[in-house]
Amino acid sequence: MSNHEILFCPLGGSGEIGANMNLYGFGEKKNHKWIIVDCGITFAEDSVPGIDVMIPDPDFIFQNRNSFIGIIITHGHEDHIGALIHIWPKVKTNIYTTPFTGALIKEKFKEKKIKIDEYLKIIPLNGSIKLESIEINLISLTHSILEPNGLLIQYNKQNIFHTGDWKCDLAPMMGGNINQKKLKKIGDMGILAMVCDSTNIFTEGRSGSEKDVHQSMLRIFENQKKRIIVTTFASNAARMQTVFQCAAKVGRHVCLVGRSMYKIFNTAKSCGYFSDIKSPMDARDGKKIPRDKIVYLCTGSQGEPRGAMNRICNQNHPDVDLSFDDTVIFSSRIIPGNEKKLYAMHNLLVRRGVNVISEENAFIHVSGHPGREEMNEMYDWIRPQISVPVHGEHRHLKEHNNFAKEKKIEQPMLIENGDVLRIFPGKAEIVNKVNSGKLLVDGNRLIDEESSNLKDRRNISFNGLMDICLIVSKKGIIERSPLINLRGLPLNEQEFNEIKYELEDRIFDICKSYSLNNKKQESNLIDSLKISLKKIIQMRLAKKPFTSINLIRL
Repeated sequence: MSNHEILFCPLGGSGEIGANMNLYGFGEKKNHKWIIVDCGITFAEDSVPGIDVMIPDPDFIFQNRNSFIGIIITHGHEDHIGALIHIWPKVKTNIYTTPFTGALIKEKFKEKKIKIDEYLKIIPLNGSIKLESIEINLISLTHSILEPNGLLIQYNKQNIFHTGDWKCDLAPMMGGNINQKKLKKIGDMGILAMVCDSTNIFTEGRSGSEKDVHQSMLRIFENQKKRIIVTTFASNAARMQTVFQCAAKVGRHVCLVGRSMYKIFNTAKSCGYFSDIKSPMDARDGKKIPRDKIVYLCTGSQGEPRGAMNRICNQNHPDVDLSFDDTVIFSSRIIPGNEKKLYAMHNLLVRRGVNVISEENAFIHVSGHPGREEMNEMYDWIRPQISVPVHGEHRHLKEHNNFAKEKKIEQPMLIENGDVLRIFPGKAEIVNKVNSGKLLVDGNRLIDEESSNLKDRRNISFNGLMDICLIVSKKGIIERSPLINLRGLPLNEQEFNEIKYELEDRIFDICKSYSLNNKKQESNLIDSLKISLKKIIQMRLAKKPFTSINLIRL
C-alpha cells in the first residue's frame, strides 16, 4: 500500500461557524474510498428572504456517490446532523453513530417518512467501526450535548485524530469525564494529523463546567419570588438537567415549552438518561400552578421567530404569560448575528417589568468548546505532526494556526472549505479544490444561492410587487380596465389612485402599437409594458418593483 494516500476535504465548517461536513479519502490516486464525518446545516442570513437554513454544496459527494462507504456522526447538534435528511437519500450509505445521536437521527427521518433503520448503525460508546481497510475508534469526550465523540482514524499504519466538538469538562452533569489517560495513550501511538475544533481559540483560560452553572442557577432560583422562565438550546441536555434539579431544590415544578424540548427530553430518557428526573408538567396544566411554584423551560434562546420564547415575549402563547417581576433567564450564548433581535426581546421584556438575566449580568452559561488552556492540554496529549484547524470562521482558523505554531507543530496547515489536503504520504499540501458554497433549503427543495427565484424574492422584498392583468377579447380588444395590484410600495390610497390612472393610460397607449390577437407579438408586448410601467413607478417612488404582466384571452 505504498502508493496509497490519505486526503482531507472540508465542505462546510472551515471558514464559518456551522454547516460542518468533512470528507476523508483513502486509497490509490483517482480510486479513493471516501467517508463523511458530520453532515450539518447553518442558519441563513437576512439577505435570503424566506430561507431559514443552508447546507454545504454536496456536488462532490453526489458526483462520486459510489465511492462513499460510510457516514460517521460525532454528535447530535443540528450543525452536525441537520443536512443528513437532504444528502443521505442520494448516497444511501451506512450512518454510524452512538445511541443518543442515532435516536435523534431516526426521529428526523421518521418525520420525513424516510426509512433509515437498515442503514443506521448504532455503535456503543468508545466502540469501533471497520470500513474496508479503514478502522475508526470512537473516543468519548465532553461537550454541550450527550455523547460527543472524537474519532481515531487508522489507515495504512497512519493515525489521524478528529476531535469533533469538545471541551474539557472536569465535572460534567451528565456522561463521564474526559478520559485524559486514553487521550495520552492515543498521542503515544504517534498521531500524523489532528483535525481540531477552533471555536473558542480567542478565549483565554478554560470554558468552565456545567457544575458551576448548576450552582449559580440554584442561587438565582432561590432569589426569585414569582414565575421563572429559562430559555436555552434544547439539545443541551445537561442544562435541562440543571434546571430540573434546581427547580426541585426550591420546590418548583418544571414545564417544557416547545416541541424540540420535548423531543430531546424524551429521546434522552429513552436512552437511559434523566432516570432520576421527575417528568415535566404540560404547559396547559402549568397555568393552574402558583407563580412561585413553576419554572418554564422553553425553546427560542436565539430569538427565533417560531421559538416559544418569541411567542411568550409577544404575548401570543396560549399557555404561558408574563407579568411584572417575573424572571426570564437566557441561559445560552448569543450566536453572532442574533444580537439585534435578542436585545430587542430583552428590551421589550424589561419595559413590561420582567427581570432579564443573561450571560451579560450573571453566570448562567458555559461554552461547549475549549478555551486556550484546554487546547494546550489537547495538543500536549495528542502531539500531532500536522494540525488542521476546522469549526471556525477564517479569523478563528488563522489564530488556531498561530497557536499550533507556538506549540511547535511540524506542519500547521491552514485550509478552507473545498480545499483537498493530502495528509499522507510526504509533506502535507493542498492538492486540489472542489465545489463548496451553499445550497439553500427552500421548503422541501434545495436551491442554489444564485437561484432566479431567490433573486425575484429579494427584489420583491426590497422593491415591492406590481402585478397587472389584461383581459383580451377574441377580437383583440382589452375588454375592461386593467387589473392593477401594487404591493409593498409606499403609497397611500390617493397616491395609489393617481398612479393607477397613469399606469392605465400608458398600458392603452402601448397596446395600440401591437396586435393583441397575435400571440407571436405577446412576448414583445409584455417586455415593452414591463419597461415602461417600471419607469413610471421609478419616477414617482424611486422603486423598481418586481413586475408581472398577465394576458388572459377570452
